[in-house]
Amino acid sequence: MTECTQTNFTFATEFRREVVANFDGGTITTDGGSLLLHRTEQKTGILRQFADCFQDYRNPTRVDHSVGELVRQRVYGLALGYEDLNDHDQLRADPLLAMLSGKDDVEGKDRRRQRDRGKAGAGKSTLNRLELTPADASEKSRYKKIALDTKAVDDLMVDLYIQRQPRQPKRIVLDLDATDDRLHGNQEGRFYHGYYGDYCYLPLYIFIGETLVCARLRESNQDASAGSVEEVERIVGRLRRVWPEVEIVLRADSGFCRDELMSWCEEHQVDYAFGFSQNPRLLKRIRRQMQKAQRRHAETGKPARLFHQFRYRTLKKSWSKKRRVVAKAECLDKGKNPRFVVTSLTKMEVRSLYEDFYCARGEMENRIKEQQLDLFADRTSTALMRSNQIRLYFSSIAYCLMQALRELGLKGTKMAKAQCGTIRVRLLKIGARVRVTVRKMWILMATGHPAGDLFAQIYANLQRLEPLRC
Repeated sequence: MTECTQTNFTFATEFRREVVANFDGGTITTDGGSLLLHRTEQKTGILRQFADCFQDYRNPTRVDHSVGELVRQRVYGLALGYEDLNDHDQLRADPLLAMLSGKDDVEGKDRRRQRDRGKAGAGKSTLNRLELTPADASEKSRYKKIALDTKAVDDLMVDLYIQRQPRQPKRIVLDLDATDDRLHGNQEGRFYHGYYGDYCYLPLYIFIGETLVCARLRESNQDASAGSVEEVERIVGRLRRVWPEVEIVLRADSGFCRDELMSWCEEHQVDYAFGFSQNPRLLKRIRRQMQKAQRRHAETGKPARLFHQFRYRTLKKSWSKKRRVVAKAECLDKGKNPRFVVTSLTKMEVRSLYEDFYCARGEMENRIKEQQLDLFADRTSTALMRSNQIRLYFSSIAYCLMQALRELGLKGTKMAKAQCGTIRVRLLKIGARVRVTVRKMWILMATGHPAGDLFAQIYANLQRLEPLRC
């Protein structure tokens, strides 16, 4: 990206040719494959809709970068592996990123200030206004005037799922989970969590399959299920406005096995399957099955697993009614491994409910890891809770864009199930020379790149798609 002239660097080899390196290669980008993300955005409008969630109070006559351009630059940066706003002080000179952001003058030749010439994109001090503008900003605010409507983003994340469905799904399964977001400063809402053994936030995630529909940053001094009823009510309401008769099921671990959430589901015709922490009463109910599993394991030397079901209610009446409990009595080499699930699904066979349905929720943990490790959802280092939530939104939208590429572009290819980090390394990080002419912008990618044929296949998949209605 940065053009400079330096002394040549000479490297000795065992062959007759001398190897000479320098920084005179011209305008080169490491992100040639990002054109696939750009094509995905053109088909889905994810970033355009996200930009519409911001209210811009700036004076239009003094604006160099529109909200849409700022949003696209920031989200594409996250998708391409640039987690820090400081990175954009160099990235702003990349004409490819400028094109992705929606800039016409991709080389920044027509910038008003001389010091900005050659840098089409925005720097860190401009981009951070997207995160640090308070909710009550107005035209009278002095510096930060780009306010995010957080409710609009919450609704958008559900709408992105709805837009991609060609018809009403037969069943929608909402997977809920909480995870830790470690903190290393004195951020607002910072508390110590005994289970994780550190200061952290406790964000709530809700997925439908691989689609993220909720990412809510929360303080960690509360139950894992805190606020889940409100989030589920909002999401279910939005889904049923489009599909009034759709079957909806909640699935989560024992941290969400709370009477408040189960009672809400029963009142609103929503099914559920939640893990249930074991206790002496539950273990007593499966004592016979556990003994049988132990004998079978002793005879065969292999894991033995039996299932049982019964009606159950807590002694302290923390549950408002008796509910169906499915139990797994399992014996392994390491010992007993009983598990319990409470559910409103009455017609599903016991083994299938546990093995095929409930255990499938573990796939959600891979999606959370993708967002935290590959898309920097844990980069919540600003001082305020609101701005950290906005950072989580940016990471979430970057995930939505990457997931759309995976679902729409990578379908049928050998990378159809690849994680975001793998997609980035193998498909997006392609070295390319950038040449800008009056009528065209050439992205000349490495001839010997091993993903060349795959790139062509993905491009063809995206070309066949009709733009989604949104």
